[in-house]
Amino acid sequence: MEYCLVATQIRKILLDVLKPHEPPIHELASKLGSLPGISEVSISLAEIDQSTESIKVSIDGTDISIDTVRKSLEELGAVIHSIDQVSVAKRAK
Repeated sequence: MEYCLVATQIRKILLDVLKPHEPPIHELASKLGSLPGISEVSISLAEIDQSTESIKVSIDGTDISIDTVRKSLEELGAVIHSIDQVSVAKRAK
């Protein structure tokens, strides 16, 4: 079977993220929403313990860079546990 590389854009990702209590999720959402290629960010709290919060981060956009998202989260003290969903589309020519 032959594989052909097709240029694609990431349109949606769903992340399982572990973060400290600060910053609050609305600040985290604003920071991510300001990144290039991102049009919408939704965050829900999944679990909370004494020093951390587990959150689900849903990001929609036209050309999402997972590396840029990861770096932004790390700057805020958060870490991606897993990428639970990804949607891609072919790039317009």
